[in-house]
Amino acid sequence: MRKLLSRSAVPLLALAAGLGVMAASSPAHAWWHGYYGPRVFFGPSVVFAPPVVLGPPVVYAPPPVYAPAPVYAGQGCYAGAYVCPLERATPAGGSCSCPVTGNTRVYGSAR
Repeated sequence: MRKLLSRSAVPLLALAAGLGVMAASSPAHAWWHGYYGPRVFFGPSVVFAPPVVLGPPVVYAPPPVYAPAPVYAGQGCYAGAYVCPLERATPAGGSCSCPVTGNTRVYGSAR
């Protein structure tokens, strides 16, 4: 059988292999893993984000709507400075009266 390596080449080859392994290795990580055994990876790590808590929804209320005073569409009695609605139908130009303070009435004409 043929001799492959001489006895003096074996230590040199082992030294070269050791230097190659040290040059190719990554630096050690400087944190604690929590135990002294080999670290086994069982799959991707799942990280859950904290729940997002929102406040109540913002609701903008429209400004209040003020309705105009109702327009009187019926007949009215025009008695000088007083105008009042007629209690019963009266022909235009007919006589009518508007109540004022107490039992006093002011007479005018219907329109």
